[in-house]
Amino acid sequence: MPADRDPATSAGTPSWRRFLPFVVVLILTAGVLASGLYRYLSLETLVRHRAAIDGFVSQNRASALLAYMAVYVVAVALSVPGALFLTLIGGILFGAVLGGAATVIGATLGATAVFLVARSAFGEQMLRRVGPRAEKLAEGFRADAFNYLLFLRLVPLFPFWLVNLAPALFGVPLRTFVLATLLGIIPGTFAFSFVGAGLDSVLAAQEKAYMACLEAGQAACRLDFDPKAVLTPQLLGALVALGAVSLMPVVIKRWRARRS
Repeated sequence: MPADRDPATSAGTPSWRRFLPFVVVLILTAGVLASGLYRYLSLETLVRHRAAIDGFVSQNRASALLAYMAVYVVAVALSVPGALFLTLIGGILFGAVLGGAATVIGATLGATAVFLVARSAFGEQMLRRVGPRAEKLAEGFRADAFNYLLFLRLVPLFPFWLVNLAPALFGVPLRTFVLATLLGIIPGTFAFSFVGAGLDSVLAAQEKAYMACLEAGQAACRLDFDPKAVLTPQLLGALVALGAVSLMPVVIKRWRARRS
């Protein structure tokens, strides 16, 4: 096979088919954002339909849990806003432990879907076309891929969708990506799930004020909940500390390499 021939077309598969899943995801994401469906992933939606949701969860707990994970997978796969609220809602509906576990599974599956779609569309072909500098950067990332990914997952300062795409472009193995994602999101996810599990009293007060606003016939009735209140300095500090610990093997490896 000639060296300049695209491997994607060598087996009789047109190269454009590689991009088809990626295009489908882009179209679905644009549709969700344009229609505003992602706005339903909020605590306000939970309060409005709390009685019906609680009734369904109590009578169909397994189905409700599967439905929650499915929604989380789709939200992450389409990279739409609302993941923080979904995590809190999981803690509210299912408790900190079960809700956190369901969130970890849903987020990992959604992230893996994005990773696989991006890798099939771009992956190594993109690196070869960008040039040797990008390939050198990819080699450095792959050498310590697990620790780098663990750091990026532990510290909630990097966009989740970006951390899903970059490893695919750098040629990180699927197993490494899944394991680092699974372990890396556990601390933050369970922290937010525990917060969600303790929000019942806050939501009850908010619900009372919200219903009173509606009964008064006011048009601008909203829940007064700031998601930034969840991201306390203590929580962020703990997650950053965990991220720093995850990078220690990389630092030690580089230090030993320089000494030798």
